[in-house]
Amino acid sequence: MPALRLALHFIHRDLRNRYLGSFSGGLWALVQPLAQLAVYGFVFVYVFKAKVPGSDAPGYVPFLALALWPWTAFAESLTRATTAIQDNAALIGKVALPREVLVFAAVAASFIVQGAGFLAIIVALYAFGVPVDLAGLPLAALAYMQLFALALGLAFVFAAVQVFVRDLSAALPQLLMIWMFASPVFYARESLPEGYRGWMGLNPFTHYPEFFRSVLLHTPPRPLASDALACAGALIVLVAGWAIFRRLDAHFEDFL
Repeated sequence: MPALRLALHFIHRDLRNRYLGSFSGGLWALVQPLAQLAVYGFVFVYVFKAKVPGSDAPGYVPFLALALWPWTAFAESLTRATTAIQDNAALIGKVALPREVLVFAAVAASFIVQGAGFLAIIVALYAFGVPVDLAGLPLAALAYMQLFALALGLAFVFAAVQVFVRDLSAALPQLLMIWMFASPVFYARESLPEGYRGWMGLNPFTHYPEFFRSVLLHTPPRPLASDALACAGALIVLVAGWAIFRRLDAHFEDFL
């Protein structure tokens, strides 16, 4: 399939360019989140004395790690994909190609790199004696693919809007920072006042940290209905995002 070969080519190009000239190569994809996790772990465990609610709760570092990597994949993919069309303006002007492939490749490359780091940290936690349930990895992999679908749908919208509104890429880091702290990445939903817990369910990213923790660390699981709702929401965002992207695609060249 030409589209698949083209997508694989751009994924390979993205991965190669990302680490071109780097001494550590792809190892930096693991080192950077590990360093970030170490800083957050020190600050929240030793400075703020953060604890996970519940007497049988896991330690704070594994609790944080299983949310931080999915968030990193999600945020990085949106950041890179938002400028995918703009960054390839010269190529688009010379070659006829499906533009959605550029967005797909940017999201896929981020999820591949961070997915490798996510798997490595799960194995490392298990090796250091953290009670990680490796039998939950297949379910975690499915949830990771579902998160990819959500990110791809949003990336289609952001990449299309960025062509017409160049301020989006400048504002996105601040928006993502707010989004991260509005998600249960550093804390459990149960830490919030009861009146605010329901509102967190409106955040489409909320499901994923809670799901990864439940299947890998056996924190309290969410109702099956919430899992189905999150899956349906990711598919709806993906289809809607692709439709919006295709609708605006015809006008890209006028603004590039």
